[in-house]
Amino acid sequence: MTSSDAAIRTKLDALAKALRHYHSALLDFAKGEYEFLYGPVDGPYKLYSLVVNDPAFQWLRPVSGLMATLDEVLDAKDKTLTEQNVTDVKFALGLLFSDTDTNFAEFRQGYARAKDDAKVRETEARWRELLNSAQA
Repeated sequence: MTSSDAAIRTKLDALAKALRHYHSALLDFAKGEYEFLYGPVDGPYKLYSLVVNDPAFQWLRPVSGLMATLDEVLDAKDKTLTEQNVTDVKFALGLLFSDTDTNFAEFRQGYARAKDDAKVRETEARWRELLNSAQA
């Protein structure tokens, strides 16, 4: 592993961790919306089932998929990481929030409801800060 690869891996590891916290905040928000309408979610297995199967949680899937892809890239031991990997993550996140990409309109609708939640704002600020510093 080169020092450049190690530095990029460190940046991407920190970004992946920040995105997990962000995803968790979004999930907590979606769970709160669900519980407001349908009552308490009884336990983590019920929540897992809802996340996988219930349309109320569908909007979270693009972030889940991005995180899974980032984890796969980081877990690939034989892969040298480059600035292109950071650029790819920035591009993917840009698509999620871009009004011009209709593929993620459902995510943006859920995000519009969640963005004023304190935990969502805090965790979003953190991944954005890391992403911006990774591009410097």
